[in-house]
Amino acid sequence: MHTFQAKIELIGINPYVFVPDKILSDIFLKAGKSKGPIPIHGHINDAPFTQTLVRYAGEWRLYINTKMLKDSPKRIGETITISVDFDSRDRTIPMHPKLQEALNRDSQALQVFESLTPSRQHEINRYITSLKSEAKIAENVQRAINFLNGKGKFAGRDTP
Repeated sequence: MHTFQAKIELIGINPYVFVPDKILSDIFLKAGKSKGPIPIHGHINDAPFTQTLVRYAGEWRLYINTKMLKDSPKRIGETITISVDFDSRDRTIPMHPKLQEALNRDSQALQVFESLTPSRQHEINRYITSLKSEAKIAENVQRAINFLNGKGKFAGRDTP
């Protein structure tokens, strides 16, 4: 685990910090790659978090969301203490059974779903898996199927 201090900066509406190059190099080595999203875990001001390092506009950034740090958008310019390391744990979320059943019944929606990038597939599945009530799951599975068939929005997106 590497610990450092960084000032919270803002790009668009997203708070982030830069991770020092030496720490990035070690994380890349542990990840076995230096491209694409890289899973990490750590602590901000002693509170644990799980996040993904991403490269945007030519720079590697650790985005700081409100789950990681309360009121993070209001804390731009604040210096925080961060500990980070590569997270080798499997983050795969099994397909929600109700979503799988619906896709199996609708070959067109299944074909569109399978053509999506893995991150978009994950986004749809993660959203449905996070729901608590059976009624909300059923409602959102139907919304997802409609979305995949080009009818309506799902999870803030207009098109699959």
